Amino acid sequence: MANKRPKPEEVVSKLRQVEVLMGQGMSPPDAISKIGIVEHSYYRWRKQYDGMGVDQLKELTRLQQENERLQRAVSDLTLDKPILTEAAKGNF
Repeated sequence: MANKRPKPEEVVSKLRQVEVLMGQGMSPPDAISKIGIVEHSYYRWRKQYDGMGVDQLKELTRLQQENERLQRAVSDLTLDKPILTEAAKGNF
């Protein structure tokens, strides 16, 4: 069975769990392994999501979706422009 990727909300929760465990005096590698992830994932997640709250995470997701939508719109218009210029050349 394939591993599923955790949702960003779960990632933020796990990062907070590690911070709590380290605050209780546990070493970082022990705290990371206690919540069931590997160190590489922890450091990658920390680089991406550290210091974010759930509200900021939702805003980030919304902005990423809007960016994808705008990129698709620009892509469609970029494809349409040469077709329209060719059609305009034939009309004049």
